[in-house]
Amino acid sequence: MCGIVGYVGSQSATPILLDGLERLEYRGYDSAGIAVIASDGSLQVTKTKGKLAALRELVASAEPVGVVGIGHTRWATHGRPSDENAHPHADCHDMVTVAHNGIIENYATLRAELEASGHILRSQTDTEALAHMIEDELRQTDDLAEAVRATLARVTGSYAIAVVSRAHPGTLVGARMNGPLIVGLGKGENFLASDIPAILRHTREIIPLDDGEMVELTADSVRVMTLAGVETRHAPTHVDWDIEAAERGGHSHFFAKEIYEQPDAAHKALMGRILTREPEPDLALDALDGLLASGRLDAVRRVTLLGCGTSIHAAMIARYALERWTRLPVEVAVASEYRYADPIVGPETLCVAITQSGETADTLAATRLARDAGAPVIAVTNTVGGAVTRLADATLYLQAGPEISVAATKTFVTMILTLYLLGAWLGRQRGMLPEAEQRQILHALMDTPELMRRTLESLSEGPNAAALSDAVTLLKDCHSALFVGRGAGFPLAMEGALKLKEISYVHAEGFAAGEMKHGPIALLDEVTPLVAIATASATYEKIVSNIQEARARDAYVIAIATEGDDSIHQHADTIITVPAAPEAFTPLFSVIPLQLLAYHTALARGCNVDQPRNLAKSVTVE
Repeated sequence: MCGIVGYVGSQSATPILLDGLERLEYRGYDSAGIAVIASDGSLQVTKTKGKLAALRELVASAEPVGVVGIGHTRWATHGRPSDENAHPHADCHDMVTVAHNGIIENYATLRAELEASGHILRSQTDTEALAHMIEDELRQTDDLAEAVRATLARVTGSYAIAVVSRAHPGTLVGARMNGPLIVGLGKGENFLASDIPAILRHTREIIPLDDGEMVELTADSVRVMTLAGVETRHAPTHVDWDIEAAERGGHSHFFAKEIYEQPDAAHKALMGRILTREPEPDLALDALDGLLASGRLDAVRRVTLLGCGTSIHAAMIARYALERWTRLPVEVAVASEYRYADPIVGPETLCVAITQSGETADTLAATRLARDAGAPVIAVTNTVGGAVTRLADATLYLQAGPEISVAATKTFVTMILTLYLLGAWLGRQRGMLPEAEQRQILHALMDTPELMRRTLESLSEGPNAAALSDAVTLLKDCHSALFVGRGAGFPLAMEGALKLKEISYVHAEGFAAGEMKHGPIALLDEVTPLVAIATASATYEKIVSNIQEARARDAYVIAIATEGDDSIHQHADTIITVPAAPEAFTPLFSVIPLQLLAYHTALARGCNVDQPRNLAKSVTVE
């Protein structure tokens, strides 16, 4: 996986490809390359290990000149990061070149067959086999799209690919199976990309390809077809955000920008859903009307929330509210484990698939299993046209705007908000949530953006800013930290720990506070701090007891507490406060100091905040 961009038109392809790759850097990568069909008919491939700056240096010394090309940023799956393993990959005669995201599961068999027939493969990647297979197919046909289609018929695995050939200098071919790929429509030019920001400078009209589809692009035509060769038609989707929405906006990092965008993202997530009617607000989730009308929700007796990473933590937080408001049992399942666990799932289970990108491979596979078993499926995603939307009976978009940094921030809070909206809606539909209580929930949700703003302001100056600085001074030199909480504070602790280890590389783990004494407390000492979620809650006294247990082991305690809680000062060394709110809604802004704690610790340790090592934004391989 990571980023793909392709161009066919009348402009010089190289600057377009490099610009597109730059806008895909947020996905994480270890090497980069471009391939251009040059004006003299040759295939010019330039690629290198490392960051895009290294590729730009190579290109500057001998820039490929041509109007058709493909580019790629690679995150290693087969073969270590190296120049030879970087994409694009060519065939024996440099006739065909391929960029590929995904994993070819039967590549070892295919590679052995190719080598036995005389092909010379120069890399350790699974991708290179595709170029040689297309080379073989072009001996049988002069149609590049047909050669690609025949090649993919022999492939098992996941892929999004872009292909050009010097024998077909005006053609660009793409295909997808369990990997994101979009077409960008221009005038006298067309584009291919794995994500919208790569081509947004040039067009806002896109066509997301479905799984099992391929596309043949020329400067003046777009032909979409299935892998069986049957032509299909798609209405273009208009992208209503511009390239500035994907820029840093004055912040040093996208991660910081997106933390500070959370009040606005929360407001957008509620827009069109909480209707401010007199005398009280009302809830409308029009996206669910079709599913409601189908009657399939009548059979639902339980809910399964599916996701990975940050999505799981959002699901765990929302679970408490969903069970309380719907009176249905709610299971939170790690998608990568779900489909291998022989789950009990059918029409009685409402499956909610949560994925920021809409393309997370594990979540898609788990969702497909649930759907095939007859479960009604609701997708919760930030990406219009993502693959999960085509598996779902209904989709609730996060409406958060583009999230560029690899580590999630605003999509985490908008996932929780969206799941809360779903829980309140479902509770009313089932007759389990009184109208007065639903209105209280809606009022609390409407208050959230302002509480987020207050939290951010308090962390910029005054006692909270000083406390944040003290905590960072401690954490930047630590080898490990423990995070604890109770109730919704437990998954919030897990999210705080995830953020710290994702971007600062400090080992951190989140635990249910009551479980500390069953083993994890052995890790505590004077150099291993404890970060405690100690906001006002039904279990506040319990979390204070757990903090005291840590203090008795000489652990330094950093507490996230509620404004006005004077008693916490006798239990913690450093205290960061957040506004008071009903317990269920506190995580929506209590996460902000945890995000900033991770951010400033990463800065102090000299880490690459937006592109942490070994990580990618969209995990499109299993």
